[in-house]
Amino acid sequence: MVEQHKELIRDFIAQHVPDTEVDDDEDLFAGGLVNSLFAVQLVVWVERTFDLRVEGADLDFAHFASVDAIAGFVGGKLAPAGGGAWTSN
Repeated sequence: MVEQHKELIRDFIAQHVPDTEVDDDEDLFAGGLVNSLFAVQLVVWVERTFDLRVEGADLDFAHFASVDAIAGFVGGKLAPAGGGAWTSN
């Protein structure tokens, strides 16, 4: 499941950062690959694609900084209550 999430995330990023290979652990913002407008698009896309709600407390660049971070965030949000969150580390 996690790999399927990562594949979707990679595809979305590739659409917005053309002609650039992005590693799963590469910081998208620190590397200047994306901007704040993309961050908003990414949050909306995550909500729609994975059918989850991103709450105010979730709006942390650390959750959206890389493919691994996004997949970990999504996994945590989709984990059954009390089941613990999946992390990419």
